[in-house]
Amino acid sequence: MIPLVDHILGQFSRDLGVDLGTANTLIYVGGKGLVIREPSIVAQHKKSKQVVAIGEDAKKMIGKTPLSIICVKPLKDGVISDYDTTLAMLSYFVKKVHKKPGQQFNLPRPKMVIGVPSQITEVERRAILDVASESGARVAYLVEEPMAAAIGAGIGVDEPVGSMIVDIGGGTSEIAVISLGGVVVGRSLRLAGDEMDRDIINYVRTRYGLALGEKTAEDVKLLLGSAYPMPVEKQVIVRGRDLEKGLPKSIRLTSAQIREALSLTINTIVENIRDTINDAPPELAADIAERGIVICGGGSLIYGLPKLISAEVKMPVSVANEPLSCVVLGCANLLNDNELLERVKIARTN
Repeated sequence: MIPLVDHILGQFSRDLGVDLGTANTLIYVGGKGLVIREPSIVAQHKKSKQVVAIGEDAKKMIGKTPLSIICVKPLKDGVISDYDTTLAMLSYFVKKVHKKPGQQFNLPRPKMVIGVPSQITEVERRAILDVASESGARVAYLVEEPMAAAIGAGIGVDEPVGSMIVDIGGGTSEIAVISLGGVVVGRSLRLAGDEMDRDIINYVRTRYGLALGEKTAEDVKLLLGSAYPMPVEKQVIVRGRDLEKGLPKSIRLTSAQIREALSLTINTIVENIRDTINDAPPELAADIAERGIVICGGGSLIYGLPKLISAEVKMPVSVANEPLSCVVLGCANLLNDNELLERVKIARTN
């Protein structure tokens, strides 16, 4: 039973669905909707670790801070890499969604449902639960991201049929075949959007001797990224630092070049989708062939990716209605469905 104090505090809190992502943190507040969609970035003093900015404000500082301030991404490959910074970030967001104008007393105690990568270790799970507890949660549940994404995409996960979801996020790509409220076969790849950014940085460095910043590489990916030839190829001028002369330099990049840069990571993801289908029981594979594959996450927006996957696996592929929000929407749906939450949550071990 929940202690009386926690129960009383819970009455003044709104339950939260949380997608604690490598690239972005999304928070859905029960009764209000999606209220937080901010980068998972914290700017802090290098020595004292005092927080200067969080989220959008911190992202604006990347590459522009003095030596005394650093911008930190507290999550790597979907799991916590810097505990204290993650705690500061999540606590800030929890207080932000509960804060009311003119309110002095602010001690939220929400229930949280948090999406996590499917292959994280027990230690990594405990770290996330500890962060949730210390940030104010009266109780927290962990749900595998592919399961949460499937629920958020409107897939009937508790039906006795096979469904396939592919969630290409910032730190991980989650591939899963789901049936009867469980993941039958799945893979969690620690290469996704961030790896694609590094692919672009390495390509430009090798071919042009030009150093690009992370933010520039991400912008190039969003503008020119593609998995299939475009009807009209795009191009953009980017600026970076000449590695030989150390001076600013501009070059012109085309979508065909960026497609070449991203090909290795994209092909690896496609190969793992094919292998996951091969590992599925024949009956479920037949269901997937009939129902198709649903993809979501930021990577699903790369031009031509659904077409490429479909051509490789010979199955229909569609993008979820709200691909960037599937995980957090799935967590939000579970806030009001205790029966399904009990079935799909990750069991705790002592």
